[in-house]
Amino acid sequence: MPFTRNEIHVAMERRNRRDFLPRNAQHAASIDRPILIGHGQTNSQPRTVADMIELLELEEGHRVLDVGSGSGWSTAILADLVGETGSVTATELIPELADKARIALAKQNLPWATIYDADPEVLGWPEGAPYDRILVSAQAQQLPESLIDQLAPSGLMVIPVATHMLRVAKTGGEPDISRHGRYSFVPLIEG
Repeated sequence: MPFTRNEIHVAMERRNRRDFLPRNAQHAASIDRPILIGHGQTNSQPRTVADMIELLELEEGHRVLDVGSGSGWSTAILADLVGETGSVTATELIPELADKARIALAKQNLPWATIYDADPEVLGWPEGAPYDRILVSAQAQQLPESLIDQLAPSGLMVIPVATHMLRVAKTGGEPDISRHGRYSFVPLIEG
């Protein structure tokens, strides 16, 4: 049974956003807006994070890929929800952000979640595929086939593409794609 919006909010409170923000931005942690975390990147607006996780139809035990982990906050929320019977593999292209995110995540006691330095030539983390769920927290210009390939059969991906939030369901044939509103994200850096 997928987690409800209320259960997602409880996990978001357990994994306090403040713990993942740079010191000079921690005062704004409770504000529902994106917050700059350095290197031109942001910690996403809490309402947007909740929207995306709800669209994922996440369940305990899922194997999740978190592309563009940024501060590590979404990684911690996902790991909190899937529990120790699941796993979260996160990637971040900017090494300084990945280092800070790993430090913040280590304080959360979620050993089934790992943040890797992304390879600029490879989108996602194919060596860990297939994933039950993929969350992408940066805007692509077009839907990346390489991420669809990393989904397990019946897997779901939530990704902003050209300002639209897409939910991609992998089926036996062509993926089923639905739109879920307009959002603004930092660009997805693709190799």
